[in-house]
Amino acid sequence: MNATATRFLYLARHGEATADEDAGELTANGRRQAELLGDRLRDVPLAAIHHGPLPRAAQTARLIGDRLKEVPVRAAEAAGDYVPYVPGRAELPADAADRLLAFLAPVTPDERERGAALARAAQERFTGPVAGDEVRHELVVTHAFLIGWLVRAALDAPPWRWLGLNHGNAALTVLRYTPGRPSAVLFFNDMAHLPAELRWTGFPPELRG
Repeated sequence: MNATATRFLYLARHGEATADEDAGELTANGRRQAELLGDRLRDVPLAAIHHGPLPRAAQTARLIGDRLKEVPVRAAEAAGDYVPYVPGRAELPADAADRLLAFLAPVTPDERERGAALARAAQERFTGPVAGDEVRHELVVTHAFLIGWLVRAALDAPPWRWLGLNHGNAALTVLRYTPGRPSAVLFFNDMAHLPAELRWTGFPPELRG
C-alpha cells in the first residue's frame, strides 16, 4: 500500500489592489498586508508558495516569499481568478436565488466552462493527503472565489455554497487533509497578523467586522 501523509493547505487572498480588474497591482496597504502575512508564516515549514497569474496575486506571493527562507514561488493558472461554479435556480435557497443569480448573470458560457475546469484542476493539485510519509505545508495566494470553493469542498457543502464565503485581503485560511479522516477547516479569514487599519479591506462594507 502506498503511504500518504497530511497536507496543510494555507489559503490567502492577495493584498489590497488598485481597481483595474486584470492589471491591478498592490496598493501601499496591500504591500504591507503581504509583508505582515509573510512575517506570520515565517515559522511554517512551507514547501512552496503557489499563486495565480494576475499581478496582484503574483506580487503578494513574492512579498511573502521575501520574508521566508528559500521557499519556491510558483505561478499556477488553477490559482487564478475565476467563477468556479454557476448553480441553477433550483439549487439555491428561494429567498436568496434572485440576488445570487443576478450576481452571476454576467458570467458567459465560456467563462463557466473554463472556471469549472480550473476549479477541478485546483482541487486535484492542491487538496487531499499527499503521497509519501512527510507532512506537507503549502500556501496558495489566490482570490476570494477559489478560497470559497475550496472551503466549501472541505466541508462537503453543496457546490453553490462557495457563494457568500467572503475573504479579506491577506487574510489566512488553513485546511487540513489527513489520511483516513474528513478534511477540516482549521480557521477561516483570520486577520490576526494585520493591525486594525489593514483589516477587512476587500470585504463588502455591510459585512465588515
